[in-house]
This record gives sequence, structure tokens and C-alpha cells, in this order.
Amino acid sequence: MGASGGDIYEAEKLMTDTLGRMVPEDVEALFTRADGQYLFARWGRPIAPVLFGVDDATVSVFKGAIEAVVALAGHQMAETDPELGANLMVFFLREWSELTDTPNLDRLIPDLGPLVGRLQQADANQYRSFRFDELGAIKAAFVFIRMDQAMQEAAAETIALSQMVQTILLWSDTAFLGTSPLAVLTEDCPAVLKPEIAAVIRAAYDPVMPVMVQDPSHALRLMARLGALQ
Repeated sequence: MGASGGDIYEAEKLMTDTLGRMVPEDVEALFTRADGQYLFARWGRPIAPVLFGVDDATVSVFKGAIEAVVALAGHQMAETDPELGANLMVFFLREWSELTDTPNLDRLIPDLGPLVGRLQQADANQYRSFRFDELGAIKAAFVFIRMDQAMQEAAAETIALSQMVQTILLWSDTAFLGTSPLAVLTEDCPAVLKPEIAAVIRAAYDPVMPVMVQDPSHALRLMARLGALQ
């Protein structure tokens, strides 16, 4: 259902108000890791996704979320990656132990056995692993989703959007601890992307911005691009 003029106005006003409250420290925190290192990276090649362990309906929902976030970023998708075939692999499973039973997965994920142990000990329900090219840009990502009770109760659209938002950039490992990049507007509807996070994604993929940065001053450049987008 299309938005009315009033809905569009309110959404634009919300974005402007929200971005007006952001300061460079807010942006810097999104890419400052627990060890204090600033590390930003975005995809350097078109995204070619493949999903495992779900039915066709869920595949359709997930690919719709991927297309939406890629379009927001102004990035591209592809049927295949010339080097890897698929460069975004999403796995759904019920127990982390299933990972060690997946043929050849240990070739993609280093130290798979110890990783499974850590995920089990933490009772985690999601994990993402990235690979990078010679410029430091993201060239592949592996997303693992354990369908625990919380995941089973979440809408497929919410899971898909959340995972894709957290995969479109290399965010800090603490960026969304205790919070979410999504917001629930009404109880009966899927969550939506928070406007400030959407704006950061758009700014990060501006062609004038670098694909990988380790200098915290990058946050100031992102803030400048955020201002230009308003």
C-alpha cells in the first residue's frame, strides 16, 4: 500500500530530526570495535546471494530484503560472482553443531570447530563472517542464523532486513549490542530500518567515499555526507 503525502512528509521530517541529533561521535561508535580500533568497509563488488536451509517463500522474502538494502546503498546485485560463484551465503540451522556436519564449510570458515564451541557457549542465534579483497573492501560474507525461540517468533521480513543491514557494511562488533538497527512502528507490522542507519548506509556508499578506512576521521566525512543527503 502506497504512503500518503502526509506519511511521506512525516517520514522525511523524522529523518531530518533524527540526523540533526547525530554527532560525529555517534557515527564513529558504529565502526569502532571493542578493542578501540576504527574499521570501516563496504562491498567492493556486486552481491550474489544464495540461501540454505529454508523454503522458497523465505528465500523470496530474504532476497527482497537484500534487493531493498542494496538499492538503498546504491550498490549492485548479480546472479553470480565471477570468482566465488555466490559471495553472500546465508545458512539457517537449528543447532550450531550442524555447521561441523556441513561438507567443506571448514574451508570457508577458519577454525570452524572452536567457533562452533564459542557460539554454543554464548547461546548465540546469529553470526556473520566477512572476507576482504586486496583493497580491504568486502568481497564475501557468510551469515549463520540459528532458529532459536526468539528467531522463530520474529517475522521473516524482520530477520531478513536485520541480517542484510548488518551485512551491507562492516559495522563495529559492538554497534548493535543492546539495540537494533530496526524499529517497530506498529505491533502487527514487520520492523523497519531506523532512518539514521539508513542514512549512514547511503552516505557510506557515496562514490566519493573510500571502500575501507581505519582512520577515525572517516566519521567526520560520513557526517558531511549525511548533511548533504538531508
